[in-house]
Amino acid sequence: MSQTPHASAAPAIELIGVDKRFGAVRANRDIHLSVAQGEIHGIVGENGAGKSTLMSILYGFYQADAGEIRVDGRPVAIPDSQAAIALGIGMVHQHFMLVEPFTVLENVMLGAEGGALLAKGRADARAELERLARDYAMQVDPDAVVGELPVGLQQRVEILKALFRGAKTLILDEPTGVLTPEEADHLFRILGRLRDEGKTVILITHKLREIMAATDAVSVMRRGEIVATVRTAETSVEALAEAMVGRRVLLRVEKGPARPGPARLTVENARVVDALGVERLRGVSLTVRAGEIVGIAGVSGNGQSELLEAIAGIRPLTSGAIRIGPEMAPPSPALVRDMKLAHVPEDRHRMGLVTRFEARENAVLGYLKGFTRGVFLDRAAIRERCMRDMADFDVRPPDPSLRTANFSGGNQQKIVLAREIAVDPDVLIVGQPTRGVDVGAIEAIHRRLIELRDAGKAILLVSVELEEVRALSDRVLVMFDGRVMGEAGADATEAEIGLMMAGVERGAAA
Repeated sequence: MSQTPHASAAPAIELIGVDKRFGAVRANRDIHLSVAQGEIHGIVGENGAGKSTLMSILYGFYQADAGEIRVDGRPVAIPDSQAAIALGIGMVHQHFMLVEPFTVLENVMLGAEGGALLAKGRADARAELERLARDYAMQVDPDAVVGELPVGLQQRVEILKALFRGAKTLILDEPTGVLTPEEADHLFRILGRLRDEGKTVILITHKLREIMAATDAVSVMRRGEIVATVRTAETSVEALAEAMVGRRVLLRVEKGPARPGPARLTVENARVVDALGVERLRGVSLTVRAGEIVGIAGVSGNGQSELLEAIAGIRPLTSGAIRIGPEMAPPSPALVRDMKLAHVPEDRHRMGLVTRFEARENAVLGYLKGFTRGVFLDRAAIRERCMRDMADFDVRPPDPSLRTANFSGGNQQKIVLAREIAVDPDVLIVGQPTRGVDVGAIEAIHRRLIELRDAGKAILLVSVELEEVRALSDRVLVMFDGRVMGEAGADATEAEIGLMMAGVERGAAA
């Protein structure tokens, strides 16, 4: 249960009148935020609401144009992250800041070379790390190589690294995106223990049910402003969603029964061995029919990425076969597109966009047929297509000439989805459709995927969000260690699917 902060204690963190502009964009508008000591405080908001900017100011990545920061009631200056760490502020980033070839102990000590703990010797540092791991139930082998650890343990290393540096306030940015349900539950138990020991936690997440389960208070940001701060026990998922978006949001996926037709995508005993000789796919077989969504559940790194890349013609199969309709799929992304298969990649920055390009250029990336006049691009037609896509998917700002890097992550995702759906594919393979996307955009993306299914499209969906997979899919397959563990029927519980995601055959743990 949540702990009530001491009424007389100064807030752990106060932001007073904080303003931040990037050119004409006002990312933070007169922010007033108070985070009590010894509580878990959630921050939610749409993509582009200013959450990350605000936390980057608190952690010293950005400097506010106006306003004041107070730590434990004292005004402070935070010119960089070292100053934040010295003030007892630690941050666990969504993408871990670890050196994978180093051991756990080396990662924890890295950057603290001038500190007292290192001066007392490596043995004392090891003893301190082991004490922290024991006190907060975060056991991890100090001599393990970080790159060989599963993501759940890597996250523990990040938290231990912050605690090692004396963090009293810990910021976590979307911490459960790469965790199984069981790992997420364990993380929240860890955060509860930190709170009970007097630490303060700021939790940034777009998962409102996690906010309800894990936090004591929550602040809602919309368009750079904080529009509400409430005790979590006094609000609801529906109320938070409405405050975030400014309108009522449908939080469930409404869909009728699927009407599957002929097979549009078939994978037969697919094996992929990478350049290092590691087997990434171990005999995967599946079928996706017209008019159905087949979802794949699993923790990132268990072969889902390699499967999508193989189907899209990006990664060659070592053995096995892939068919689009009755035809063998060619090992070429361009030829696969010609067979009416579209691909929304898991990593939009690495594979879905060229972020230095303008939005209109990304809107036709890979689909230039019909947008040329001889050897020249038809820029008017490209702009018109981009404007239509932006209107259909509510991309903000609706500016085709804006560099894609200047859109929020959620709006970048909309640009990719709009491009792939606009070509009217027969088969759509989608990786992490709502990663980093806010609740209002999630609603729109889910609705569009159901509309495509009902129009007879075959959709293969990969997501680390188990709730999303279960809500959208007509059938759910679970992957672990490069193979399909089995199909989760309608009667499968979240706990059973979670065990399969961890490599336990369904029914084996009964």
